[in-house]
Parts: sequence; C-alpha cells; structure tokens
Amino acid sequence: MSISPILLIIFLFLLTPITTHSNTSSDLLSELIHLRSKSPLGLIHLKDNLLQRILSLPNPKPFSSLIFFDAKQLHSKPDNSLPSIKYEFSLLSSSFLKNNPNNNSHIFFFIMEYQESQSSFAMYDIKSLPHIRLILHIKNDSIKMDASGYSMGAESMKEFVEMHVNVNVGLINTPPVIPKKMMMVIGGGFLIWSPFLVKKIVFRDTLLHNKYVWMVGSILVYFFSVAGTMHTIIRKAPLYMFDRNEPGKLIIFYQGAGMQLGAEGFAIGFLYTIVGLLLAVMTHVLVNMKNRGTQNLLMAFGLFVSFWAVNKVVSLDNWKTGYGIHSYWPSRWM
Repeated sequence: MSISPILLIIFLFLLTPITTHSNTSSDLLSELIHLRSKSPLGLIHLKDNLLQRILSLPNPKPFSSLIFFDAKQLHSKPDNSLPSIKYEFSLLSSSFLKNNPNNNSHIFFFIMEYQESQSSFAMYDIKSLPHIRLILHIKNDSIKMDASGYSMGAESMKEFVEMHVNVNVGLINTPPVIPKKMMMVIGGGFLIWSPFLVKKIVFRDTLLHNKYVWMVGSILVYFFSVAGTMHTIIRKAPLYMFDRNEPGKLIIFYQGAGMQLGAEGFAIGFLYTIVGLLLAVMTHVLVNMKNRGTQNLLMAFGLFVSFWAVNKVVSLDNWKTGYGIHSYWPSRWM
C-alpha cells in the first residue's frame, strides 16, 4: 500500500514539534546537570535567560525548580538574616544531592542575584528579601515559600519541598562544628594530658572541686535560661536592629509579641538574675547577721530592688504584647 506524498508531509509536520520539544528539554536537562556538577553544594547560578528557557519548556516539565533570590548588597546589614538563610538553602541542596545520587533530576536548586537578573525580580514582583520560590514541573505556576518555610532552616525548607514535589530529600547533612583534624588534635592532647588529670582528680585538685566555680556556673545557667538564649539561637534572632526611620538609632526592645531581639532577652535575664541573687543573699547571708538594724536595712533594700526589677519586667511585657498584667491586691487593702 502506497502513501501519498501529501499525507507523508502532513505526518512529518505533526511529528516535528514533538521531536523539537523533546530535544530541547533533554538538552536543557543535560546542561543543568553539567552546571550543577561544577558546584560542590549543587547550586546553579541562575540568570534571566536561563530562567526564560526553563519557563518556556512544554508542560509537564521534566523537573521542578527551587530558586533563592539573593542580593549581596544586603548581606552586610546586621539586621538581615539573608546570609544564614542562604546557608541553610545550600545545606538543603547538598543534602538532596548526597542522599539521591542516582535520582537527583526531579528538582534543581538555583541562586539568582538581584544585580544580574533584575527583570526576573520584577516579573515575580519581589520587593523584599528573603524570597524563595518553587516553580512546579506540572505547569508554569510558582509557589512562594512563606516565613514558616525557612523559619527552622533547612529542615523546614525540606518539608516545603517534599510537600509540593514528589521527592524525598532525606536527612539534612550539617557539617560538624569542629573539623575532623581539629578533633584528632584535641583527642591527642587529651590522651597526653589524661595521666595528669587522673592525678588531680584523685587528690581533688580540679576546678570541678572548687565551690566558687559551681556558684558562678549556676548563676550563668540561670541567667541564660531566663534570658531566652535558646530561643535566640534557634530563631537566629539578631542582637539588635537599626531604626529604618533613623539609621543611626539602635532598637534593642522590639514592640510586638512575634519577635524578640537578643539584647532584649539579655536585659530581662539581667533583671531576673538580680532578683535571684538578692533572694539568695537574703535567705543565706542576711539571716545570719547579728546586727538587727543593718539586717533590716539590707532586707528592705533587697526587697525594694526586687520589686523594682519585677515591675520593670511586667511593664515591658505590657508594652511589648499589649496585654495588661495587673497586681492582685486583697479587697480589704483597697
């Protein structure tokens, strides 16, 4: 059976777009894999032209794209968390590559710099950073990652990715705080010093046997506990901020229950520590004084300072949260 030339031309014409799209997608995918292989963290430097090529791929695309929009001129600002979030983003990318060596082409991680790709920033109407956006492989729609998506660093970013893309990122591989070589040096030094340490322990001649060391340590633990230090570390809260209306003015106390600055926590911790130390002095030192007049005077002074410190904490809480905390007075005192 013969096929007419006209039907053959029509058939080839219909197949041509499909073949072209397939080759375009395959070529771009190979190019992205090559670009990723040049980065030890698996991050691809994205620019306007490469983003337009990704968006122009026919749907469904062979991969999804997670883009971190960066601006190097903002890294030097002390109240900006952009460098730390970028670091967590790189941890997410490197962990995905390490955990998925044979199946790592379902999603790519990109860094886009503002100075190089301003048109892309304008296309997504990006007016503030940090900004992380996921381009889905099914269609050209994109999803912006809100603050909860990166509030806990790479772990929360991982949850965002696994929620919207059918991939398993795996365990986040954080680098050790102390490098292996340094650990080996520390271990060797400990082994050399261990005989002298055993001798000191036997003769009870170490810092751990000094009661003043334990007293200072207890005070420091108490201070950092009531100062909310763990909250500051986990949330990566800045120590202070600069006032946007007055650039030379520092903000130590931030009004609003949703955020706490590091210096704010330390100030409250200092007030609480004063109260705790005064309570310890009154219950362990002043009670043994034989001069009643001096004892009563110091007791009154300690109570006055404690009342003042607690009142300052309550006033700050009222100002910060907007909720009033009022003292309870028995009705017969009114």
